[in-house]
Amino acid sequence: MNCVDLFSGAGGFSLAAQLSGLQIRLAIESDKHAVSTYKSNLCKGSQAPNVLNEDITKINASKAYRDAFPDRDQCDLMLGGPPCQGFSTHRINDAGVDDDRNDLIHTYFDFVRAFSPSVFLMENVPGMLWHRHAAAVDRFYLEGALAGYDVRDAVVIDARNYGIFQRRKRVFILGIRNGLDASDLNWPPSPTHGNEAARRRNPNLLPWNNCAAAFAVAPEDDENDVHMSHSAEIVEAFRRTPANGGSRKDSGRVLACHRTHDGHKDVYGRIDPRQPAPTMTTACINPSKGRFVHPVEHHGITVRQAARIQTFPDNFVFGGGLMAAGKQVGNAVPVELGRQLITHLLPLLRRGHIIEERDAAPEEVRISTEVVAA
Repeated sequence: MNCVDLFSGAGGFSLAAQLSGLQIRLAIESDKHAVSTYKSNLCKGSQAPNVLNEDITKINASKAYRDAFPDRDQCDLMLGGPPCQGFSTHRINDAGVDDDRNDLIHTYFDFVRAFSPSVFLMENVPGMLWHRHAAAVDRFYLEGALAGYDVRDAVVIDARNYGIFQRRKRVFILGIRNGLDASDLNWPPSPTHGNEAARRRNPNLLPWNNCAAAFAVAPEDDENDVHMSHSAEIVEAFRRTPANGGSRKDSGRVLACHRTHDGHKDVYGRIDPRQPAPTMTTACINPSKGRFVHPVEHHGITVRQAARIQTFPDNFVFGGGLMAAGKQVGNAVPVELGRQLITHLLPLLRRGHIIEERDAAPEEVRISTEVVAA
């Protein structure tokens, strides 16, 4: 079965699809460093995907389909996580409402119409469900209906509930092509893990996983086993921060802005390896942007540690330099979460693939007969 990945980033969702047995035909991403990472990790062998390092709004979707599917084969699954910055700004007035990047989720449907996948699965931040973005989301659902899809209600999925050792909540929207029977689909898949309250309600749930494994010693030749360089003052602040926790208050580092504002307490805090890790953001290797200090060592977490928290394997190498690599890691869909979601959809995808092959058969027979007659 075949898959395309729009706004693919470094390839977290694509890797999840490959691990689920799908072939990636096309990936589109505008960030050159992410594309370089994608190609070096995912474009190996005879079935390497076509990767376009372009602004998706400048790409002709119909031509992209013809190039990726020269045999006019079936597109079974379309993945995509349009850049979420327009939906993830702070809750200040109407910040993000007029952000042009919000329109990218609608560009998505140019490709849905051209590729006609059996199923599409879109990922974004919970902020897209805030009331101020209602018009944009309503338009998304309208375009889905006009394109011939049953677009399911948006669901907020907490990665912790699926065994990922990271506190990460993201919105997933599933679209199923009209005519494809999905009456037996339970969406989203049932959680496998939960907090104490959830486990009291459902004793079959496992406890949330802690993130200690992310801090195992990395191989000596791991080029992503690197962290930010810090000034002597910052290193001393980290020394004053309690192991496995703390915050900027414990570090003794008080900036002028902190004297009048007590927010952002996680800044310069250490990750607690006994708990799920905090959300890996695009600034996940920068301790000034959140709780991104190593549990016991006096520096920010490494790119490899952040990648492990995002469930990338250690042989997946991020390029482009330290900051570019951190951004790629933070933007990704956790590989293991993506794999679980896609695997859950496989029976539906197989059903759609069989229907497509059956519907295509009469046309193939007719063409074959005409060739023989000639």
